[in-house]
Amino acid sequence: MQETRQNKIARLLQKELSTIFQEQTRAMHGTMVSVTRTKISPDLGICTAYLSIFPSEKAEELLNNIAKNNAQIRYALGQRVRHQLRIVPELRFFIDDSLDYIERIDQLLKG
Repeated sequence: MQETRQNKIARLLQKELSTIFQEQTRAMHGTMVSVTRTKISPDLGICTAYLSIFPSEKAEELLNNIAKNNAQIRYALGQRVRHQLRIVPELRFFIDDSLDYIERIDQLLKG
């Protein structure tokens, strides 16, 4: 039962974080941030979000910027989910490089 609740909250947080990043990166032409996966701890206190950043050359710089603005992102998330969640979880962001990995495998297979 608890796992079902965790999955629902993880999907809610993924959707809302995606919207927040879409609004923030709209001003930065040529940059796209998408939330590929979110995990929530069993006590619902920590949310781990995996981000796919395009172009990947800017990924490290953008992740550092996101880490600096973690409090503002958490506040914006809290404003969006305040009716669904009592406590806004602590946010942790990581780069999801699975698309780069798939692209590299495709290149290796082609020759």
